[in-house]
Amino acid sequence: MSGKKGMKRYNSEIKEEIVRKQEDGEPVRALSKKYGISRYAIQCWCGLVEGKETIPKQRGRKPAKTLAEYKYENKRLKMENELLRDFLLLTERK
Repeated sequence: MSGKKGMKRYNSEIKEEIVRKQEDGEPVRALSKKYGISRYAIQCWCGLVEGKETIPKQRGRKPAKTLAEYKYENKRLKMENELLRDFLLLTERK
């Protein structure tokens, strides 16, 4: 099972077999009923859905922040805290 609840993972042999059968002319709907796999999943594997890749996406790492970026963010947050503190004092809340 993948990380999401209820989603199944299918091995590459089944995927390749289904893609091959679809390329040979078998309808996606028939393949969906035969294997019990959603039509959308089969369409994604066969490349019939625009914007979807057949290769699973991998998580990437965020680029490391530089010291200057951390200093800028820290300064911005301090200013924001000061503004909020002043606002609360003006509205007589503490």
